[in-house]
Amino acid sequence: MSPLIRFDRVTVISREKTILSDISFSLYPGQKAAVCGKSGSGKSTMLKTLLGLHVIKQGTVYFQEKPLTPASVHSIRSCSAYIGQEPVLAAESVRDALLVPFQFKTHREHRPTEAQLIEVLQRLQLPADILSQNSNRISGGEKQRIALARGLLLGKKLYLLDEVTSALDAKSKHAVFDVFSDPQLTVVSVAHDPEWLERCGLVFELEAGRLTQVRRNGNT
Repeated sequence: MSPLIRFDRVTVISREKTILSDISFSLYPGQKAAVCGKSGSGKSTMLKTLLGLHVIKQGTVYFQEKPLTPASVHSIRSCSAYIGQEPVLAAESVRDALLVPFQFKTHREHRPTEAQLIEVLQRLQLPADILSQNSNRISGGEKQRIALARGLLLGKKLYLLDEVTSALDAKSKHAVFDVFSDPQLTVVSVAHDPEWLERCGLVFELEAGRLTQVRRNGNT
């Protein structure tokens, strides 16, 4: 099996400061990887580099064994969902936020039914009546799960998650754990939560932009 993602000696420099230095690793389909380290160690930069949001000074990022370039970065963007700590829902109601991507031609024919909306919400421990709530009045943890639900409705297979359990209670957090245990989903997550780290097959430890350790937990 070929890696889904591969960093080959990747260095990223921004404003004359090295953010990532000589990073190399491989991630295979279905694997769950967590990235941890102190603030400023380059964790979020690693995720954003995958999406072509940082210029690579040296080395190469590969997706499905093809180099990521400005011309080819759409290949990873089209099958991935990036969810940050404070996701932007971009709609007034929660229902409209979930349906935003289905307004566009690419997804218009796959608009989910009401039953499908409710089913994905229930998987993430969210009540059906949240659909009618104002997006600006729900909690940070609810916004994170709505953003996750949107990715699931779109059928995304690669998830780039930046501290998505930081605002969740224990029950909600375990619901997210269960959703992403799906072997068809590949996950790269910035995380510090010990439970999340334990559930990831790979844990990358960054220090000052360098990959200092790769831990394997024996699960994928």
